[in-house]
Amino acid sequence: QLQLVESGGGWVQPGGSLKLSCTSGRSTMYNFNLAWFRQAAGKEREVVSTITRDGRKSYYIDSIEGRFTISRDDLKNSVYLEMNNVKPEDTGLYYCAADWTANVVRSASIDPNEYDYWGQGTQVTVSS
Repeated sequence: QLQLVESGGGWVQPGGSLKLSCTSGRSTMYNFNLAWFRQAAGKEREVVSTITRDGRKSYYIDSIEGRFTISRDDLKNSVYLEMNNVKPEDTGLYYCAADWTANVVRSASIDPNEYDYWGQGTQVTVSS
C-alpha cells in the first residue's frame, strides 16, 4: 500500500507561484510512475503533469506548458509540482497519484483509471 499526502496548496494571486509536494512517507515511490491531476468545481478530474519512474520523461497539458514543472526525489519519496505564473483557471483541487510499473521505460499514463494510489488533494485558489 502507498499512502500519498499532498501539501503546499493555498491562495495565490495571478502571476504568483506555489510549490506542491506529495510524499509517500516511508514507502518508496521508486517503482511508480507519478502524476498530478486537478479537479475544478463542476468539472471532471484532468491530468496536469506526469513523470516516469526513472524521471527522464515528463508530460504537461498544453495549458500549463512552460509554467509548471514536475519533479521527483526518490530519496525523499516525494514528487513535486512547481507552479509559476499561475492563472485563475489553475484553481482546483490538486491530487498526486501513483501507478506501479515494473517497466522502467513505460510512459506515464494520462488516464486517471491507470493510477492505483491517490492522495486526498490540496486546494489551490488563484484570485486577486
